Order: sequence, then C-alpha cells, then structure tokens
Amino acid sequence: MQSAPTQSAVGAMLKEWRTAKGLSQLALACDADISPRHLSFLETGRAQPSREMVLTLADTLDIPLREQNALLIAAGFPSAFAESDYDSPEMSEIRHLVNLMLKTNDPFCAAAIDRHWNILSANQTYWAATGGKPASPEPKPNLLKRMFAPGGFRDLVTNWDDVAYPIIQRLHREAIAELSRNETSTRDLLDELMETYDLPAKWKVLDIGAQQPPLVPVTLEVGSKTIQLVTTITTLGTAQDVTLQEIRIESFLPADQESRDNWLAIFGTA
Repeated sequence: MQSAPTQSAVGAMLKEWRTAKGLSQLALACDADISPRHLSFLETGRAQPSREMVLTLADTLDIPLREQNALLIAAGFPSAFAESDYDSPEMSEIRHLVNLMLKTNDPFCAAAIDRHWNILSANQTYWAATGGKPASPEPKPNLLKRMFAPGGFRDLVTNWDDVAYPIIQRLHREAIAELSRNETSTRDLLDELMETYDLPAKWKVLDIGAQQPPLVPVTLEVGSKTIQLVTTITTLGTAQDVTLQEIRIESFLPADQESRDNWLAIFGTA
C-alpha cells in the first residue's frame, strides 16, 4: 500500500498565506491561471512547485519579498531577491531620495524606519519634537522605544492607550509572522516594551478578536494647546530589493486646521 504524501514545508506556507488572504483554492487558482487540482497537490505535498510557480503564486498573493525568499528556500531554491545594506555606498541614491521625502514633510514630523522600527533617518522637526537627535548614530534609535519612553512624546499624548494598544497588537502579529523564518526580533522588541515601559499585563497576549482601526488619531496637549495628529505610511513602490521594500516613511500630520495652527505656533514653519 502506498503511503499518503506528507505536506511539504512550502505547501504548508502557501496554504497559510492563501488562508490569511481569505482566498479559496479555486479563487487563487483562477487568479494565478493554474488548475485548482494542481494547487491542491502543491499544498498537500503531492506535487512540488517549480521556481517559477512559487514566484507566480507569491506574486498573485502579494507576498512581501522577504517572505517570497522564504518560500523559495522552503521549496529548495535559492533566494530571488537581494537584501542590501541601507548604509552601504551602493544605497547612497536611495538615502538621498528618502531624506528628500522626509524634508518635504517639514515642519511636520516624519521618520524613515526599517522592519524592526529602527530609525534610518528623520527630519529636523521629528528630532525636535521627540527629545533631540542622538549624539551617536550607532546603534540606530528605535521609534517605538522613543515613543513609549516616559518623559518625552508619550507624556504629551492624552489618549495614550488608544494609540499604544493597536501598536502592541500589530507587534504580536508581526512576531507570529517571523516564526516561519525562525526569527525573534519583533518578539524581543515586544517583550522589551512590555517589561520596560509599564504596560498593562493583558497586552502581553494577542487579542484574536481585536480589529485594527483604519485610523487612530493622536491627541497631544502641549502647554495650553491641543493638537490632533494622524499618521500616514509611505513605501517605495515596485521595489525589487528586500531592504527597499521594507522601508517605511511614517509621517505625523495635523488632522485639522486648528491643530495645524497650534503645531506651527509651537514648532514654527521650518
């Protein structure tokens, strides 16, 4: 008697991504222009995908480049996408572009961060509003550690729990996603925030039913002035490098005219 095939690592990963995207096998197969039977065989391990098939399914599922590399490795193929060093000479033009984008946000805060929330660069207003630029660039300051630490930005936020809780829940989800790569960086950051900054004990676990709000206003009280901020995230489009795709430019913008006027009264116009 022939034994049943064992689900392959890449098959399990593809199924997890398909499920996370809310797609049936039929829907994904149609979108990828393959037969549902073949997709079923790939997920169960009865068939092994070619390199081109892995990339086709990953592209159809809109999987990040880092995770596409993980899929390829699980299928027995080398990575397809390079991971550059942001500080290398080869990235000088990218750094110039990022700094230009940050500067256009002045006199409002903006910072470029990597996937671990480390600050790659920030505009002058960001440093001025969050306690000043570190004297040494190494190690890179962490945006969340600066945000959560008492004595700075956190003390100005009047709706702190509303702002911080969605961030913690996002870190929980990012930490789970890292498990497939045997990484713990996000989990380590989450644990450090929980232990260092006196966060509620119930925040230590993922709230499965929690819905990530589409927009969380940040309410600041600076002296006698109230400022409502919203955050936007900008990414570099059509990046074919893992590092470039993971760069996020986080901007903090006034939510209304009164907030804009109050911000400019405090921080000026440049």
